Amino acid sequence: TALESRYTHFLDSAVNTMPSRGEMSGFDDQPNIVFGKAPNAGKKPGGGGGGGGGTQTGTGMSAAKLDAETEELKHKTVSKDLRLAISKARTAKGLTQKQLATQLNMQPQVINEYESGKAIPNNAIIAKIERALGAKLPRAPKK
Repeated sequence: TALESRYTHFLDSAVNTMPSRGEMSGFDDQPNIVFGKAPNAGKKPGGGGGGGGGTQTGTGMSAAKLDAETEELKHKTVSKDLRLAISKARTAKGLTQKQLATQLNMQPQVINEYESGKAIPNNAIIAKIERALGAKLPRAPKK
């Protein structure tokens, strides 16, 4: 019939005009778009590059001196006296670390860090623990 011949003619012409896979034309001449910094952002015109002279860190120490340093930059941690005092007072009250933390509206991890000596001492937290346990605890020295 006439309708069938028109349909097959349409299909033949569509197949002949469709590009094959990988042969999509029109995409080769598109520029690459890169998001982020411009390729030479922050560089002064006229070259540059060069040495990294006296690079200072946030503490005012050179990078080489910082690498050699070990003791000066360590955080102060909870003293052994404080660790033991918290642990003894908590167990004397019959509380678990989780129960004490819940009373103080803190994460149980905070109490655990103080008792294991990993915490950086904070006198405000030590004062809260003192009040909850009803015991005098050794304080961290003021800076």
